[in-house]
Formats: sequence, structure tokens, C-alpha cells
Amino acid sequence: MKKIATVLTLTLLSLFSCRGYDNVTFDTLQAILEADGMVQLVDVRTPEEFAAGHIAGAVNIDWRSESFLDNAVALLDPDRVVIVYCRAGNRSAEASEKLEEQGFEVYNLIGGIESWVEGGAPVTTYEVERFFTEGGAPVEITLIKHGSLAIRYNGISIQVDPVTKHGKTTDYAADFPKADVILLTHEHGDHLDKNAIEVLKKESTVLVSNKRCAELLGWGTALSNGESADLAEDIKVEAVPAYNTTDGHTQFHPKGRDNGYVLNIDGLRIYIAGDTEDIPEMAELKDIDVAFLPVNQPYTMTVEQCIRAARLFSPKVLIPYHFGNTDLSELPSRLSGIKVLLRQMQ
Repeated sequence: MKKIATVLTLTLLSLFSCRGYDNVTFDTLQAILEADGMVQLVDVRTPEEFAAGHIAGAVNIDWRSESFLDNAVALLDPDRVVIVYCRAGNRSAEASEKLEEQGFEVYNLIGGIESWVEGGAPVTTYEVERFFTEGGAPVEITLIKHGSLAIRYNGISIQVDPVTKHGKTTDYAADFPKADVILLTHEHGDHLDKNAIEVLKKESTVLVSNKRCAELLGWGTALSNGESADLAEDIKVEAVPAYNTTDGHTQFHPKGRDNGYVLNIDGLRIYIAGDTEDIPEMAELKDIDVAFLPVNQPYTMTVEQCIRAARLFSPKVLIPYHFGNTDLSELPSRLSGIKVLLRQMQ
């Protein structure tokens, strides 16, 4: 039996199960998520149900899909505890049994997400990916839209290129806490939104941007390519190049003006490319755990360029972002050895 969080062990000792998996209550799940960032939360409802509202940090694997087990095996870490939920607890019970048969250590949420909501706990409509630092602490990345991300670690809130209106409207006041850090890659309207920044900032907010954004806003720390800054005791950011190289496109993002960023959060290295093509400087990136690469010509990369870019530095996980109607379906099969997560980031 694999090791699990102390809070989980102590609580489950009092629960009875005649199956190969155990049940957890709403109160237990809350305590687990607060105490143990290493658990894997799985929502087995349909994608439509998931999109309407889910528990932050959950991954959606539809129980009714014919490829449920294949998807679960591909997405889940067999060495970490899995907690499964659905609407009321029926589908998740069936899914838990199958996952336990595959060798996972599984727990089913009694009453499903209905019990979670009835208990007053929050849900989100955003997709949230959870990664872990070298020390085992969770880092949650909320995929807001297009080039906008929210990163949460150890109570610290980081917003990347927050924009209120682009395709869909984001209510930053209602959906997110005030930002401790705001990162801006460049001054284009789909990356720099003064209104969103006003909503998110507080007296202690640190803003890091390229020189032009700092000039337009009248505040913040401007980093040039190659410069870095300490954001907290165990969070550091480095500005890296982001620019166009294709003839006729270089005016969109000229070399030396804009920033991409490498965030180092307690050893977890996150590369946020900004608006760029596959540039030679990417080969200098080292030990990238999670990479966000833009895929929309003429402003950033084609699918072929994205593939070339990923191969230059081989991130563990690639999440394409900043795309419109680009067909990204071939990326996973063409980037063997890199985990590609296709998410709604138009």
C-alpha cells in the first residue's frame, strides 16, 4: 500500500468499505486538499458538466467515455493517491472500482460535487492544472484564456498578462484574489489591460514587465531579456527573449522589445513564452517542467514551429496557448517524450 497523507490515514481508519476502494466525505476531502498537495483529484463527469463548474485542481476524465481507462492510465501518477467524484457519487463509485483494479490507491467522494456545493465549498469554471515543486508543494495554474494565466503557490497569487475582454470576459474581481505579482510580456491589447491591472493590484503588488509596459503604466519593474528578479523567498523570475523571425512578421514583435518569462518556484521551472516564434535562444532553456508556447500565425508560431520549439528544450509538459482556430491535434503524437496538454486557451 502506498503512503498517503497523515490526515487521510487517520480519517479513513474510521470509515468502512467492503470494496477495493474507500469513501471520503466532504469534510474529509476539504481537510485532505488543505493538508496534502500530492493527491490527484479526478472529476469523472462529462466535459459539459465539468465546464459548468468543478473543484479547483481536478482533472476531467469522463467515465462514460470508451477510453476512460486509457486516459486515466495516461494522465494519472500511479504513485499518488487518487480521489474521484461525480455529481452524486454513483459514477465515481464505479470509476473508483475500475481504477483500483488498475493498481491505483483510490477514494470516492460520497455525495459527489453536490455534497461539496451543499457544504459551501467553491467551484470554478476554469481549467486548473496542478504541478509540484521539488519540496512537494502544489502549484496551481489556472488557464484563464488566450495569454492569461493565474498561478497560485503557498498563498501567493501571480497573474500573467491579465486581460478582461478577449473572446470571453473575465471577472477578475469575482474570480480571483488580489495579485501579489503581475507579469506582463508586452504592450499589445491582448496582453496589457490597464483596467484588469487596476482590479487586481493592491498596495503591495509587484509588477514585472518589459520596458514599454512600465512606461505606459507609470510603475513597475522593467526587465530586459536576460535580467532576473526575486519575487519571494523561493520564487524567481527571469526575462527571456520573445520575438518574430519570419519575413514580413518581424514588426509584430521585434527582437529585444518583449519578454518571455521563466518562473522558478521552489525548483519548479515554468516557461511562459509570450508572443514569439521558434527562436534559437530557446535551445538555452534548461530543465523546464512546464512550457506555454503560443501557436497562431502570423503573430506567433505555426504548429510546425511549435514542434521545433519544443524539441529545442524538451519540456516535461507542454501546454499550447494563445491560439485561435489552429488545429493542435497532431502535437501529442509528434512530440514523443513530452506530455502535451491540449486545453481551451483560445
